[in-house]
Amino acid sequence: ATVVLLLLAVLTPAAAASAAALPVVINTWAFRTAAETAWRVLESGGSELDAVERGCGQCEIDQCDGSVGYGGSPDESGETTLDAMIMDGNTMEVGAVADLRRVKNAIGVARKVIEYTKHTLLVGESASLFAVRMGFPYEDLTTQKSLSLYSEWLNQSCQPNYWKNVVPDSSTSCGPYKRREEVTYKEQTSAQRSVQNHDTIGMVVIGVSGTVASGTSTNGAIHKLPGRVGDSPIAGAGSYADSTAGGAAATGDGDIMMRFLPSYQAVEYMRMGIDPTVACQKVISRIKKYTPKFFGAIICANTTGSYGAACNKIPGFTQFHFMVSSPLLSRPTEQVVDCI
Repeated sequence: ATVVLLLLAVLTPAAAASAAALPVVINTWAFRTAAETAWRVLESGGSELDAVERGCGQCEIDQCDGSVGYGGSPDESGETTLDAMIMDGNTMEVGAVADLRRVKNAIGVARKVIEYTKHTLLVGESASLFAVRMGFPYEDLTTQKSLSLYSEWLNQSCQPNYWKNVVPDSSTSCGPYKRREEVTYKEQTSAQRSVQNHDTIGMVVIGVSGTVASGTSTNGAIHKLPGRVGDSPIAGAGSYADSTAGGAAATGDGDIMMRFLPSYQAVEYMRMGIDPTVACQKVISRIKKYTPKFFGAIICANTTGSYGAACNKIPGFTQFHFMVSSPLLSRPTEQVVDCI
């Protein structure tokens, strides 16, 4: 009996933080217009997939935090490219695009991958050609802002960057780089990788009947190597939806987080009956064992409408803000969790 009481004492605060009600929309960061847009779609009778597509698409239009959509996070050659995915938790279908160029509505293109192909992921120039065939216009993703970010970076000897074990020394100079003959491992310090250099919108929508959809959109890590793809468009990493259990979406350092399939793992924890907050915390703790200083967070929601979030505590990132819309709230509401 004592053990049961102790367990209740541990689990109750997490459960109480997210009284369950459907439908629910939850998204990473304080991206309010994205939450409002998704909620409006549901209220007007749109599907869960529609809500995810329109909600994340709103962030592409708003250029949320400069980390979603056009005109942000230029790569090493100064170009902005986009990654996005959308997942249907009923059919387990996924549509995704990565390294998408010259097309602004990345999650819209991802939705067309589900609707018009038998594929899951399209990349690079070929993804752009597909987008044009689907009626999306070619548009320049470069802006004055992204050009100035690129030129500042060049003026700072291309710091920070993502190279290691190369000559010339990538920590003090620009390339072109070649591989060293003898590899000497050099650990990247947290100072080299700013906490704010990569965010993503990740969204989970659960309808009145418990149907789950999820999606992500991002312009990736700033100053990435051209061709780099992070966690966002990868099913189970960037987000995951399963209408028999729930949905999750991740944000942060995708190069590290994608190795652990955090969104898939969180959904599997919820399938076992674990509270969404605890499921999120378990996922973060698991990654932390290998890379204690990683920058990242995850949101989780189960099919009853209970939800939660967790983040890894590092200097400069001690709390994670996310948005929730539900019948229990009068409007889409910003919520905060302390990192662990």
